[in-house]
This record gives sequence, structure tokens and C-alpha cells, in this order.
Amino acid sequence: MKRIVLLLISASPFIFADAAFADLVVKIGHAGPTTGPLGHIGKDGENGARLAIEDANAKGLVIGGQKVKFELVGEDDQADPKTATIVAQRLVDGGVKGVVGHVTSGAAIPASRIYEQSGIPVITPSSTSPKLTQQGFKVTYRVIANDLQQGLAMASFAKKLGVKTLAVIDDRTAYGQGLADALKTAATQQGISVVGHEYTNDKATDFTAILTKIKTRKPDAIFYGGMDAQASPMLKQMRQLGITARYLGGDGVCTTDMPKLTGGAMDETVMCTQAGISKERMPGGIQFYDRFKKRFNADVQLYAPYSYDAAMVLIEAMRAANSVEPGKYLPALQKLAIKGITGNISFDAKGDIKEGGVTLYAYKDGKWVAQP
Repeated sequence: MKRIVLLLISASPFIFADAAFADLVVKIGHAGPTTGPLGHIGKDGENGARLAIEDANAKGLVIGGQKVKFELVGEDDQADPKTATIVAQRLVDGGVKGVVGHVTSGAAIPASRIYEQSGIPVITPSSTSPKLTQQGFKVTYRVIANDLQQGLAMASFAKKLGVKTLAVIDDRTAYGQGLADALKTAATQQGISVVGHEYTNDKATDFTAILTKIKTRKPDAIFYGGMDAQASPMLKQMRQLGITARYLGGDGVCTTDMPKLTGGAMDETVMCTQAGISKERMPGGIQFYDRFKKRFNADVQLYAPYSYDAAMVLIEAMRAANSVEPGKYLPALQKLAIKGITGNISFDAKGDIKEGGVTLYAYKDGKWVAQP
């Protein structure tokens, strides 16, 4: 018995030494739709954040005197406002130190209140509704341009194309409605006549009634505020009804899946705006797209580079503050200025990115092509 006790005592300094140098596990959440019609969009963002965390872990970062191991906690909010608040509370209760998300504005806005109450910083890579950052919350940030900037860009582009009359459809989500309203305002300012505004929802698949009504007004272009899951059948039904108007959309239409979903309905009259800049103009865009493809055996859909940057911003703020605790690194986050994959990242007083760009895309030769 004495021998066993002596062995334990003699071994104990090594046990304590190992414990002293053990990794500090820091959880970072990602929230977005990873199942359902928008599952490909949410998974794209989640994998972008995952790649950032893998890169950070490869560096062996030391924060607050301890080697840090970051861990991604992914949650599926199904792009649903009610589910989003449940997911947000689950992430907070699970001890995350920061969150990348939510992907859609309809989910991000209600969830943001949970993070504000808990003091957990949240950076959205893709929610573009101005309402998100107009709430005055201190923990809410965005690494992408908002709808007001997109609406102005699309209206200016439409005018250059000779569009004089425009019909608008939106899915009544915070994202779709916000983008449609921003476009209507900008289009009117550009002298474009809005000849109709129709409504659907983000679960619909049959748009025949709406499109038949719009067809009688003979618009030069139809703009849809919503995601590709509805945009694709809408475009097919437009063509089946003999509507030859240009088809315009926001970043929810600018996905790599859009051509696959629409089949032969895509042509050069289909155009979209995307918050942010093209991969060719991103400082680390082409390299990132290649790395992403090799790591996940999938093409970037939309927001993976922005999710990557959002995760890296959280990590860089922790490094700057030398603390992983939200209350201590939040002041550093507010003042942070870094060069990310997507460009220069710093925030204004509301939490919006200061240098958020917008890119125009046209569908040509079987792919989206950025316009000058």
C-alpha cells in the first residue's frame, strides 16, 4: 500500500504539469439552415466557419496564457424565426463565446435579442436587412453589405439596361421584403416605373396566378426578393407563360445551385446582385475557393468566405484582448480593423461593415459572370 501511495505522489507533479498545459476549449457557434430548401446555403456558411476554425487551431494560438483549441458548434435554425430563438438560447446555454450567424434576416433579427441579453457577440455573414443593426444592440455585427446598398446597385444597373417598367415580387421574409422595398425606392429615384408589387412566401412552389397577373402589365423586368428555392420554379413558370421580361434578383438568386435548379430556363436575361465582391476581386478569394473545394468536395455557394471572415474576426478580437470572455473581447471587436478573405473589415457604430461592396452578375455561358 505504501509503495502505491509513493508512486501516486511521485507521479502527481507530472499530472498537474499536463493539466497546466491542457488546451482551453473555446466554443464558437454557427447558426443557419442546414436542412430543408435552404440547407445548401446554411451548410455552405457552416463549412466556411469550420475552415476558419481549423486554420486557427493549426496556428496553436495562446490566449490568456493558455493554448486555445476552438470548436465549432453548428445549429440548424431552419431559416425559421421561432426556431432561431430556440437555437440561439441553446448556443448561449451551451457556453459558446461567440456566434457566426444567423444566415437569413428573418432568423437573425429575433435571435439577436437573445445574444444581446446574454452579452454574446454575433456576426452575420449574410443577413442583409438594415433592421438587424438598427436595433441598437451592442453585440450584433455584419461583415457584408446591406439591402439598401444592394437595392441602389440593382436599380442603377436596371436603368443602364434600359429597364423602364418593373414588377416586384417578394416572399415576405425579412430578407425578401427588405430587399424588394429597397429596390422599389431606388428604382423610383432612378425614374423606373414600378407597375406592380406581388407577394408570395418562402415555402411556395406555384407562382402561376401571380405571374399571370404581372404578364398583363408587360414589365421590362421582374425582380424577385427571396431565395433560389422559390426563384428557380418562378423563372421556369415565367418562361412557360411566355413572359420574356428580364429576371432580376438579389444574392439569394446568385447561388451556384440556381442554374441546376432551373434547368434550361436560365438565359442571359437573368441577373442578380450579391452583397460583397466577386472571388476574383477578393484579396484571398481564388485561393479560398480552391481550398474550400478540396476540403469539402463542394463549390462555394454564396457565403462561405464571409462566414470564414466572421469566425476569424471573433478569434482576432479574442487575441487582441488576450481573453476569450465576451465581456472582455467585445471592446476589441468594436475597434478591430483587419484584412480578411473578402476585403477590409471594420465596423461602424451600428455594427455594419464600413466597406461593404456589391457585385452585379449576369448569367452567361452556363455560369454567373461578374459585371464591371
